[in-house]
Amino acid sequence: MTAEEKIHQLREELNKHNYNYYVLDNATITDFEFDVKLKELEKLEKENPIFFDANSPTQRVGGTITKNFNTVVHKNRMYSLDNSYSKEDLLDWEKRIEKGLGRSNLEFTCELKYDGASINLTYENGQFVKAVTRGDGFQGDEVTNNIRTIKSIPLSIHQDFVQNFQMRGEIILPIDGFHKMNIERVANGEEEYRNPRNTASGSLKLQDSAEVAKRPLDCLLYQVVTEERKYKTHFQILETARNVGFKVPETIKLAKSIEEVYQFVNYWDTERHNLPYETDGIVIKVNNLQQQEELGYTAKAPRWAIAYKFKAEQVSTVLNEITYQVGRTGAITPVANLEPVQLAGTTVKRASLHNADQIEKLDIRENDTVFVEKGGEIIPKIIGVDFTKRPEDSKPTKYATNCPECNTELVRTTGDAKHYCPNLFGCAPQITGRIQHFISRKAMDIDGLGGETVDLLRKENLISNYADLYDLKVEQIIPLERMAEKSAQNMISGIEKSKEIPFEKVLFALGIRFVGETVAKKLAKHFKSIDNLMAATLEELINVDEIGDRIAQSIVDFSNDLGNMQLIERLKTYGLQLEVSAESLENQTNKLAGQVFVVSGVFHQMSRNQLKKAIEDNGGKVSSSISKKTNFIVAGDNMGPSKLTKAQDLGISIISEQDFIDKIN
Repeated sequence: MTAEEKIHQLREELNKHNYNYYVLDNATITDFEFDVKLKELEKLEKENPIFFDANSPTQRVGGTITKNFNTVVHKNRMYSLDNSYSKEDLLDWEKRIEKGLGRSNLEFTCELKYDGASINLTYENGQFVKAVTRGDGFQGDEVTNNIRTIKSIPLSIHQDFVQNFQMRGEIILPIDGFHKMNIERVANGEEEYRNPRNTASGSLKLQDSAEVAKRPLDCLLYQVVTEERKYKTHFQILETARNVGFKVPETIKLAKSIEEVYQFVNYWDTERHNLPYETDGIVIKVNNLQQQEELGYTAKAPRWAIAYKFKAEQVSTVLNEITYQVGRTGAITPVANLEPVQLAGTTVKRASLHNADQIEKLDIRENDTVFVEKGGEIIPKIIGVDFTKRPEDSKPTKYATNCPECNTELVRTTGDAKHYCPNLFGCAPQITGRIQHFISRKAMDIDGLGGETVDLLRKENLISNYADLYDLKVEQIIPLERMAEKSAQNMISGIEKSKEIPFEKVLFALGIRFVGETVAKKLAKHFKSIDNLMAATLEELINVDEIGDRIAQSIVDFSNDLGNMQLIERLKTYGLQLEVSAESLENQTNKLAGQVFVVSGVFHQMSRNQLKKAIEDNGGKVSSSISKKTNFIVAGDNMGPSKLTKAQDLGISIISEQDFIDKIN
């Protein structure tokens, strides 16, 4: 047997043993025997570097150092899920689906909602090539080297499956493994990790993959994303994925009705406490993949899936003090400082009280015993007061009248739930908050600059707004606390590189009230430049699709403020992208302006994503559902029958893929 043949034989053998042990939980050889074979393979690979393979079992031990995790745009967006909390919510969801599809008697899949860190694994020709965190759903961090160390993730697929696909799942830390890690940390005099979810998530961003390999991470998989039409149902493709080597939990179940779904919910609401990992709910999906495609997505979530969240755990504790925080927009948030208490695996010391109305409604006072739960088992909130334990000398809470940071008198406009500090350019948390928002990953994504450093730079009077960042010099930064020359150079390089960030992200970074990522994209696309946007009238802004009165007025207020005008002028001189680039505009036209398209079916010359992009590049709007506003349906093979019927009833033009291509050419 040649060295090459022996290497391939050992790799296949070790991969099989990994699968048996980590996926099937059925070891067929001892750990010692496995290690002997692994060492033999390591020796052969070292002697024959020409046969190196990044997906070899020897690469799972780690050792690669990643200093910076590259941001990668997801080929297919990773949507979040809408939540439900009752059987009535699920029945309402079922009715919406039946209406959308024009049929009943649907089939659903029920899966446990795993509490970990979402991951997107890319396979090409059956080989694992890339792993990217969920991030904001549009883009995430590439963590390929760290993910390779997780032994339940197959690095190559040799059996019959789809060739090119993305596998989505949740990186989790089993409860036993988490406890063992904490026992070791305590023995070493280190602080315990707080909960499995955060520890799993943090593990993915460790720079040394050898450290990741030491952690008992696992990966539970729940979705295959592919353009190949080989399978008809979600259940079928997941069952096949399990058979070819992926760790798809056996708990997935088919349900013929919401009644059966709710039986699954009731069972796991109790039984989940016996699972080896944490779960916070159930995910219900329409099983038929064609129907999923037909239902499509809202701006935030798939219409064909919903999460059912288990009732949150609840505890009582004493509210010691109410303090007030100032956000970057000047919004004041009252905070309950609590006697520390364990809740859903974490120690809770603080909880948001939201606003003055909420405090008054619940009659919350200092020294009260309050009931606390985690909303969606994530964010602590106070849901009530135990009045039987209220002290006799208790006095009603008087809401703050002045800013806790700059003492400016607070304002509250009619119809607004929150109080605000109007001292926009003189209130420290607002200044720091706006700069921190500006440099954040979803905005200018400035490497080498974090929140603490921003605060330090402001306190040292080196910056007082985000435009000041572009005046910073290395020699100004080096003398600062915890700053070395390399750190200072990295910061300046990161600031310089941010000048390449596209206009839509710069617009979001400016921190205009009510202008989030999605709104910033719409505005950038419509107005093309910051000058056009700031010159727009209230009426012109309201006429933009999905821009309401509140957003429009906020933009007008921002544009009319002298301080903001000066900041924008400065940003122009530094060379930031304050208009849509010529490159982006190159292939854009207004041929489809004012026209709404629905894309449905299977296409051959272009993918669905390419079709949608072509519509938007030519000024059209893509909608996922048919209505009276729809102008055209681009129909491919296997277009959903309910969409076809609805289109015919409304008299909407149905065009083919070739018709569309001819239309834009």
